[in-house]
Amino acid sequence: MRVQRDAMALTLAGDSADFNATARQSLSTETKYAMSDEDIDYVLQGFGEVPAFADAAPALRKLSEAGITVGCLTVGEPEKTRSFLSRAGLARYVDHVVTSADVGVWKPAPEVYHHTAKALNCELDRMALVAVHAWDCHGAKRAGALAGWCSRLEGRPGDVFRPADVQGNDLVEVVEGLLALKV
Repeated sequence: MRVQRDAMALTLAGDSADFNATARQSLSTETKYAMSDEDIDYVLQGFGEVPAFADAAPALRKLSEAGITVGCLTVGEPEKTRSFLSRAGLARYVDHVVTSADVGVWKPAPEVYHHTAKALNCELDRMALVAVHAWDCHGAKRAGALAGWCSRLEGRPGDVFRPADVQGNDLVEVVEGLLALKV
């Protein structure tokens, strides 16, 4: 979480946060500079090799079958995200990979959600962000998008964030709830 915090701090200060540079610094700081450059390279390489959660494929399949354009929003390099999607067998469901690096700021800055809607050729108020972070859903809601929140990471969304339009225990529940909305 340090990398996300550091990137938000850089964004708030008016700076651009390069994912690799910010992640490298965060890993160094978190380990009190005990990691070598090779160790950090190994960890960063692993981001693209983590397995997808079991509910990702059925949730994405439901969206695809409903004719919904699906985009994957990343803070890093789109190629790494595409590679992950391919390895996980999810690429066939994802129409676009969008990076906040094109905007120069990280989520939850409103510019990221506006840029994503434009990249998806979608009206912002008809776009839904699906996330496991309540702060991310809050950012999407503040920018004018819909949001679906999955509770698997945080358990409860907390009182300081705007509630997502849909909440669920897994991605399939969230997607089903979003598809049921009349927007």
